[in-house]
Amino acid sequence: MSERVLIVDDDEMVRKVLTKVMESNGLETATAESGDKALSLILGNPDAYQVILLDIMLGECDGFSVLKQIRAKGISTPLIIISAKNEDYDKLYGLGIGADDYVSKPFNPIVLGAKVKALIRRSNLSPSHQSPIITLGPFTINPQTFHFFKNQEEVFLSSKEFALMQLFITHPHQVFSKEDLYNQIWGNIVVDDNTIMVYINRLRIKIEDNPKAPKYLTTVWGVGYTFSV
Repeated sequence: MSERVLIVDDDEMVRKVLTKVMESNGLETATAESGDKALSLILGNPDAYQVILLDIMLGECDGFSVLKQIRAKGISTPLIIISAKNEDYDKLYGLGIGADDYVSKPFNPIVLGAKVKALIRRSNLSPSHQSPIITLGPFTINPQTFHFFKNQEEVFLSSKEFALMQLFITHPHQVFSKEDLYNQIWGNIVVDDNTIMVYINRLRIKIEDNPKAPKYLTTVWGVGYTFSV
C-alpha cells in the first residue's frame, strides 16, 4: 500500500500543485481546505497519514492551532509546515510546537518531494526493529508508541525530536558531533548549520529542569553533545 500524505491548505490551486508533487513521488494524497477539516481527518484516524503538509493561514483554526492540538493528543505523524509566512519567528515557533520542517512558499517541488520521502523512510521503521521500552533516570521512552515521559509525565515530541531523544537515551555518555547527528537523523537532507542547535534547544526546553543550565543534554565544547543522567 502506498504511503499517504495529508495536504492542508485553503488555496485550491496550492492543494492541486502539492497533490501533483506528491503523486509524482508515488504517494497517495488526501486534502483538507480548513483546520477543522484537517483535525477531523487526523483525529478520526491518526494512523491514516505518513506525512502532513500544513499551511498556517487557514482562517479561524489556523495551522499552528492544528499542530498544537494533534501533538497534545500524542500524534507524532511527521509534519511539514508550508507557508508564505517566512519570518524567523514563525519558523522557530512552528518548529518549537512540534513541526518537523518549515518550507516557505514558493517551494521547490523536487526538494519538497525529497523531504517528504526522507521523513517517511525514517518514520516507517518496523516495530520488530525497534527497541523495547527504555528507562534511564527520570526518563522513559517507548519507540513502538512514540511516547516519551519525564517523571512519569508525558512530554510531547515531534518525530525529529523523538528520533534525537531516542538516539541520546540509547547511547548515554556518548558524544555526538553535529555531523554525527546530521547523518543519523537527517541523512541526505540538506539543512542549515543552525538546525541542530535549534533542535537541541527545543529538547532542553522540554526535558531540562533549567534549560539555561542543562544537566542532562549537555554541550561538549568544540566536539558536540552528550546525554547523561
